Amino acid sequence: MYRRIGEDGASAMAFGRILRREFYQRPTVDVARDLLGKVLVHGPSAGVIVETEAYLGGDDRASHSARGITDRTRVIFGPPGHAYVYFVYGMYECLNIVAEPAGQPGCVLVRALEPVAGIEIMQRRRPRAHRLEDLTSGPGKLTLAMDITRSHNGADLTHGPLVVREPAKPRRVEIDVTPRIGIRECADWPLRFVVRGNRFVSGAKVSLRTGL
Repeated sequence: MYRRIGEDGASAMAFGRILRREFYQRPTVDVARDLLGKVLVHGPSAGVIVETEAYLGGDDRASHSARGITDRTRVIFGPPGHAYVYFVYGMYECLNIVAEPAGQPGCVLVRALEPVAGIEIMQRRRPRAHRLEDLTSGPGKLTLAMDITRSHNGADLTHGPLVVREPAKPRRVEIDVTPRIGIRECADWPLRFVVRGNRFVSGAKVSLRTGL
Protein backbone atom coordinates (compact mmCIF):
# COMPACT_ATOMS: atom_id res chain seq x y z
CA MET A 1 0.00 0.00 0.00
CA TYR A 2 2.87 2.36 0.69
CA ARG A 3 5.87 3.31 -1.38
CA ARG A 4 8.85 5.04 0.15
CA ILE A 5 10.53 7.77 -1.86
CA GLY A 6 13.95 9.11 -0.94
CA GLU A 7 14.65 12.84 -0.84
CA ASP A 8 18.24 13.09 -2.05
CA GLY A 9 19.59 11.01 0.80
CA ALA A 10 17.32 12.60 3.38
CA SER A 11 14.70 10.68 5.30
CA ALA A 12 12.19 8.90 3.06
CA MET A 13 8.52 9.78 3.00
CA ALA A 14 5.63 7.35 2.82
CA PHE A 15 2.64 7.94 0.56
CA GLY A 16 -0.57 6.00 0.18
CA ARG A 17 -1.89 3.97 -2.72
CA ILE A 18 -2.03 5.17 -6.32
CA LEU A 19 -5.40 6.63 -7.28
CA ARG A 20 -7.41 4.18 -9.36
CA ARG A 21 -9.10 4.99 -12.63
CA GLU A 22 -12.51 5.16 -10.92
CA PHE A 23 -11.32 8.30 -9.11
CA TYR A 24 -11.02 10.14 -12.41
CA GLN A 25 -14.14 8.68 -14.04
CA ARG A 26 -16.34 11.34 -12.44
CA PRO A 27 -17.46 14.92 -13.15
CA THR A 28 -14.46 17.16 -13.79
CA VAL A 29 -15.28 19.60 -10.98
CA ASP A 30 -15.44 16.77 -8.44
CA VAL A 31 -12.08 15.44 -9.61
CA ALA A 32 -10.52 18.93 -9.49
CA ARG A 33 -11.65 19.47 -5.91
CA ASP A 34 -10.75 15.98 -4.73
CA LEU A 35 -7.23 16.14 -6.19
CA LEU A 36 -6.38 18.78 -3.60
CA GLY A 37 -4.31 17.14 -0.89
CA LYS A 38 -3.29 14.22 -3.11
CA VAL A 39 0.38 13.67 -3.97
CA LEU A 40 1.77 13.97 -7.51
CA VAL A 41 4.81 11.70 -7.81
CA HIS A 42 7.33 11.47 -10.63
CA GLY A 43 10.33 9.31 -9.85
CA PRO A 44 12.10 10.70 -6.77
CA SER A 45 10.14 13.98 -6.81
CA ALA A 46 6.76 14.55 -5.22
CA GLY A 47 4.47 17.38 -4.25
CA VAL A 48 1.07 17.75 -2.62
CA ILE A 49 -1.47 19.19 -5.07
CA VAL A 50 -2.65 22.52 -3.64
CA GLU A 51 -4.24 24.20 -6.67
CA THR A 52 -6.26 22.95 -9.64
CA GLU A 53 -8.52 24.27 -12.38
CA ALA A 54 -11.38 22.42 -14.05
CA TYR A 55 -11.84 22.60 -17.83
CA LEU A 56 -15.16 21.28 -19.01
CA GLY A 57 -16.71 20.11 -22.24
CA GLY A 58 -19.74 21.69 -23.87
CA ASP A 59 -19.85 25.47 -23.65
CA ASP A 60 -16.49 25.91 -21.90
CA ARG A 61 -14.69 27.88 -24.63
CA ALA A 62 -11.54 28.06 -22.49
CA SER A 63 -11.10 24.31 -22.81
CA HIS A 64 -9.03 22.87 -25.64
CA SER A 65 -11.77 20.27 -26.11
CA ALA A 66 -14.06 23.05 -27.40
CA ARG A 67 -12.27 22.60 -30.74
CA GLY A 68 -13.47 19.00 -30.91
CA ILE A 69 -11.33 15.92 -31.44
CA THR A 70 -7.98 16.77 -33.03
CA ASP A 71 -4.57 15.11 -32.86
CA ARG A 72 -3.80 17.45 -29.96
CA THR A 73 -7.01 16.97 -27.98
CA ARG A 74 -7.70 13.31 -28.67
CA VAL A 75 -6.39 12.29 -25.23
CA ILE A 76 -8.99 14.53 -23.52
CA PHE A 77 -11.77 12.46 -25.10
CA GLY A 78 -10.10 9.17 -24.16
CA PRO A 79 -10.08 7.13 -20.96
CA PRO A 80 -9.83 9.06 -17.68
CA GLY A 81 -6.69 9.05 -15.58
CA HIS A 82 -4.33 9.93 -18.43
CA ALA A 83 -2.04 12.94 -18.71
CA TYR A 84 -2.73 15.74 -21.18
CA VAL A 85 0.46 17.81 -21.49
CA TYR A 86 0.61 20.81 -23.79
CA PHE A 87 3.06 23.60 -24.65
CA VAL A 88 2.07 27.19 -23.94
CA TYR A 89 3.61 30.62 -24.55
CA GLY A 90 6.40 28.94 -26.50
CA MET A 91 8.24 28.03 -23.31
CA TYR A 92 6.12 26.17 -20.71
CA GLU A 93 4.50 22.77 -20.50
CA CYS A 94 1.32 22.25 -18.48
CA LEU A 95 0.06 19.03 -16.89
CA ASN A 96 -3.64 18.22 -17.06
CA ILE A 97 -5.36 15.05 -15.89
CA VAL A 98 -8.22 13.66 -17.97
CA ALA A 99 -11.53 13.24 -16.13
CA GLU A 100 -15.04 12.04 -17.08
CA PRO A 101 -15.92 8.72 -18.76
CA ALA A 102 -14.22 7.97 -22.09
CA GLY A 103 -15.79 9.94 -24.94
CA GLN A 104 -16.82 12.84 -22.71
CA PRO A 105 -14.28 15.68 -22.54
CA GLY A 106 -13.01 17.13 -19.29
CA CYS A 107 -9.64 17.65 -17.71
CA VAL A 108 -8.03 19.18 -14.63
CA LEU A 109 -5.05 21.51 -14.83
CA VAL A 110 -2.61 20.97 -11.97
CA ARG A 111 -1.60 24.53 -11.12
CA ALA A 112 0.56 24.26 -8.00
CA LEU A 113 2.25 21.80 -5.66
CA GLU A 114 3.70 21.90 -2.18
CA PRO A 115 7.08 20.14 -2.59
CA VAL A 116 7.53 17.21 -0.22
CA ALA A 117 10.19 14.91 -1.74
CA GLY A 118 13.13 15.26 -4.10
CA ILE A 119 13.32 18.96 -3.31
CA GLU A 120 17.06 19.28 -4.03
CA ILE A 121 16.54 17.67 -7.43
CA MET A 122 13.69 20.07 -8.17
CA GLN A 123 15.85 23.03 -7.14
CA ARG A 124 18.58 21.94 -9.55
CA ARG A 125 15.98 21.83 -12.32
CA ARG A 126 14.76 25.33 -11.41
CA PRO A 127 17.87 27.23 -10.21
CA ARG A 128 16.11 30.58 -10.53
CA ALA A 129 13.62 29.66 -7.81
CA HIS A 130 15.31 31.18 -4.76
CA ARG A 131 12.46 30.44 -2.36
CA LEU A 132 10.81 27.11 -1.72
CA GLU A 133 7.43 28.80 -2.21
CA ASP A 134 8.39 29.68 -5.81
CA LEU A 135 9.59 26.21 -6.80
CA THR A 136 6.27 24.70 -7.94
CA SER A 137 3.79 27.58 -7.54
CA GLY A 138 2.50 27.57 -11.10
CA PRO A 139 1.70 25.08 -13.87
CA GLY A 140 4.88 25.80 -15.87
CA LYS A 141 7.04 25.86 -12.77
CA LEU A 142 5.88 22.52 -11.44
CA THR A 143 6.41 20.67 -14.72
CA LEU A 144 9.99 21.97 -14.90
CA ALA A 145 10.65 21.05 -11.27
CA MET A 146 9.06 17.62 -11.63
CA ASP A 147 10.63 16.94 -15.07
CA ILE A 148 7.23 16.48 -16.73
CA THR A 149 7.34 17.12 -20.48
CA ARG A 150 5.25 16.58 -23.59
CA SER A 151 6.75 13.10 -23.73
CA HIS A 152 4.29 12.32 -20.91
CA ASN A 153 1.27 13.33 -22.98
CA GLY A 154 -1.13 10.39 -22.88
CA ALA A 155 0.69 8.69 -20.00
CA ASP A 156 -1.49 6.50 -17.80
CA LEU A 157 -1.34 7.97 -14.29
CA THR A 158 -2.70 4.82 -12.65
CA HIS A 159 0.68 3.08 -12.92
CA GLY A 160 4.27 3.78 -13.89
CA PRO A 161 6.72 6.52 -12.84
CA LEU A 162 4.19 9.38 -13.04
CA VAL A 163 1.23 8.84 -10.71
CA VAL A 164 -1.03 10.50 -8.17
CA ARG A 165 -1.15 8.94 -4.71
CA GLU A 166 -3.18 9.29 -1.56
CA PRO A 167 -1.36 11.03 1.28
CA ALA A 168 0.08 8.77 3.95
CA LYS A 169 -2.58 9.96 6.38
CA PRO A 170 -5.99 11.35 5.39
CA ARG A 171 -6.37 15.01 6.20
CA ARG A 172 -9.25 17.46 5.95
CA VAL A 173 -8.76 19.97 3.15
CA GLU A 174 -10.52 23.34 3.20
CA ILE A 175 -11.07 24.71 -0.29
CA ASP A 176 -11.30 28.23 -1.67
CA VAL A 177 -12.87 28.79 -5.10
CA THR A 178 -12.02 31.57 -7.59
CA PRO A 179 -12.31 32.21 -11.32
CA ARG A 180 -9.64 30.57 -13.45
CA ILE A 181 -6.42 32.47 -14.14
CA GLY A 182 -4.79 33.57 -17.40
CA ILE A 183 -7.66 32.91 -19.81
CA ARG A 184 -9.94 35.14 -21.87
CA GLU A 185 -12.92 32.92 -22.61
CA CYS A 186 -15.31 32.06 -19.78
CA ALA A 187 -12.92 33.90 -17.47
CA ASP A 188 -15.52 34.47 -14.76
CA TRP A 189 -16.37 30.80 -14.23
CA PRO A 190 -15.48 29.79 -10.64
CA LEU A 191 -13.47 26.69 -11.52
CA ARG A 192 -10.14 27.30 -9.76
CA PHE A 193 -9.71 25.41 -6.49
CA VAL A 194 -6.99 26.05 -3.91
CA VAL A 195 -6.12 24.70 -0.49
CA ARG A 196 -7.16 27.51 1.81
CA GLY A 197 -4.22 29.42 3.28
CA ASN A 198 -1.55 27.36 1.53
CA ARG A 199 1.52 29.45 0.75
CA PHE A 200 2.49 27.42 -2.33
CA VAL A 201 -0.51 28.37 -4.51
CA SER A 202 -0.07 30.65 -7.53
CA GLY A 203 -1.65 33.93 -8.42
CA ALA A 204 -4.47 35.67 -6.58
CA LYS A 205 -5.45 34.06 -3.30
CA VAL A 206 -8.76 35.85 -2.68
CA SER A 207 -11.75 33.54 -2.91
CA LEU A 208 -15.22 34.25 -4.24
CA ARG A 209 -16.76 31.17 -2.66
CA THR A 210 -15.63 28.75 -0.03
CA GLY A 211 -16.55 25.21 0.76
CA LEU A 212 -15.25 21.87 1.95
